[in-house]
Amino acid sequence: DCVGGRSAADRYGLLSKVGASSAAGRDYSKIANDGSVLPADATLGSGPGDWACTRDNHTGLIWEVKVNAPTDLRHQGHAYTWYDPDPTINAGLPGSADGTACNGTLPQCHTTAYRDAVNALPGGLCGASDWRLPDVRELTTLQLQEPVTGTLKYIDPDYFPGTINNYWSKRPEAGAVASSDEAWTVGFGTPRNFLAPKTAARFVRLVRGGP
Repeated sequence: DCVGGRSAADRYGLLSKVGASSAAGRDYSKIANDGSVLPADATLGSGPGDWACTRDNHTGLIWEVKVNAPTDLRHQGHAYTWYDPDPTINAGLPGSADGTACNGTLPQCHTTAYRDAVNALPGGLCGASDWRLPDVRELTTLQLQEPVTGTLKYIDPDYFPGTINNYWSKRPEAGAVASSDEAWTVGFGTPRNFLAPKTAARFVRLVRGGP
């Protein structure tokens, strides 16, 4: 991708972008709390016209942007256990509802409770109330490598500030036996994606849109 495709086109100024991004091959737009599109220099905030989400203009996905405020529901440092009672998703085991690493912002610090709390926000997040846990494939679209220096950034910090490592996907492990106590995480800061016990505290970045 560093010598062909979108990254190469961007490197040589040939990629037409709807929004902006300094990361090779990426085209992002900042989205406000009220759902409106913002300029690239917009800053995070709680007001209707402040930045709160990032739209990937290539994939069409809109991503939650975290904030640095420990008492805020969407704080970048809050972590959650993996839990989903839906048998069509959880591969036979719902996971753990016993997480405690979200600073009292939720009665239970698990992925479904967090998703539901964000969708219940007045007016929704960025004007929407259909946020969900992303698939592994969707999360990996945010991973990147800087094509000129070879420096591994794994995510564009200008459009996804406060990113930590190891974010839950919605995908549990399903092998020969249709149940599992693990689910897939995607790494930002390390290059690999791996399974983690559903009881583990990991981070969450919600998404909406897509097929």
